[in-house]
Amino acid sequence: MSTMLIKNARYIVSCDDADTLHERVNLFIRGGEIEYIGPELRQAESVIDASRMAVYPGLINTHHHLYQLFSRNLPEVQRMELFPWLVTLYEVWKGLNEEIVTWSTLTGLGELAKTGCTTCFDHHYVFPARAGDLIAAQFRAADQIGMRFHASRGSMDLSKKDGGLPPDSVVQTIDEIMKDSERLVRVWHDDARFSMHQVALAPCSPFSVTGDLLRESARLARALGVRLHTHVAETRDEEQFTLEKYGLRPVAYMQSLGWTGSDVWYAHGIHFNDDELRVLAETGTGVAHCPISNMKLASGVCRVADMLRLGVNVGLAVDGSASNDGSNLLEELRVAYLLQRLTYSQEAPSGYDILKLATRGSARLLGRMDIGYLAPGMAADLFMIDLDRVELVGAQFDPMSLLGTVGFKGAVDYTVINGRAVVQNGQLVTVDEHEVTARANEAARRYLGR
Repeated sequence: MSTMLIKNARYIVSCDDADTLHERVNLFIRGGEIEYIGPELRQAESVIDASRMAVYPGLINTHHHLYQLFSRNLPEVQRMELFPWLVTLYEVWKGLNEEIVTWSTLTGLGELAKTGCTTCFDHHYVFPARAGDLIAAQFRAADQIGMRFHASRGSMDLSKKDGGLPPDSVVQTIDEIMKDSERLVRVWHDDARFSMHQVALAPCSPFSVTGDLLRESARLARALGVRLHTHVAETRDEEQFTLEKYGLRPVAYMQSLGWTGSDVWYAHGIHFNDDELRVLAETGTGVAHCPISNMKLASGVCRVADMLRLGVNVGLAVDGSASNDGSNLLEELRVAYLLQRLTYSQEAPSGYDILKLATRGSARLLGRMDIGYLAPGMAADLFMIDLDRVELVGAQFDPMSLLGTVGFKGAVDYTVINGRAVVQNGQLVTVDEHEVTARANEAARRYLGR
């Protein structure tokens, strides 16, 4: 079993139960697990000198759409809000296939790894006919990068002709969706400790799926022991949609279909009223906060400070590459901090609070007890930043808050996932970055026809 020593770390920000900040200690890894943190020097096959480094738990991304990477920064959608933005881009996304999903996943996960992310949940819900096994392509790409990966068997069954947003070519029947969901869980889901592969069931949103699909997905997920995810309360348009179509606000509608509970988390969760926040807290239903996407699409500001005060489980996420337009959870962390400060002033969460959302909070959303903080017995998922750089002069005295208050731009120095160095000296080492970039750009040009 391989061993690694992170030697003489200047700081280790553990995010553990006691909020321990270690100084000038060693961290020893055996296989994919942290075995020891303390003053003792242990022999290891690989050694990283961390004397100038701050070591952080790996960031955990709880909501992404990696397939969107090849449709970001398109000028025709830059001034749109969510509903017209989706209608326009569905005409692009209906051309997805296994090749496009492979290269967009590789490049998106590569960017995430270079910016400190060690676990990613991807919400894939566009399955054009004869596109290939898209989720298998994602898992293979994640294994190439070395990312701990949670995939979703997303779904849509409410097309334009039925009053939804997506075109007919990307919706499926409930029977098709349930059959493929069960197959993917059977083939790919691993619920063991330190698992690298998990699957959730994730119908797209209340305005692109039927109540029957939501109800059947909840039933199947609980029978199979996997988690449930969807978009909820992202925009006022969605609120109006559920009120007009079902006579219920989004949370009441989802609750009527079995979509609240500790095995459920929503993406965005912006437009909740006070009663709905209490429902989330009482039921253990979580929220993935996506601040940059919410700002770009002019959707609104998530009530994170209120959620944390009530005990709602909140994690951090980048959302889709076409509404972000990137895959950088470090950037998300600082923007989340600043947006909450702007909105809540003294009541806002601190920079360190936001770091814990991106680590421990995100781990809770994914149902993981083995990732999210650094301690013996936990997964060896972490990233490291050299503090002796001009961008961080004068910022070194509070490493716990630094990533929120000051922020960090660019690639981290090291990212370690499951005890394996995936990024070294700011570069991916598990794939040839230049080759992946060139081939992905070529695939994007073919896909977009431009």
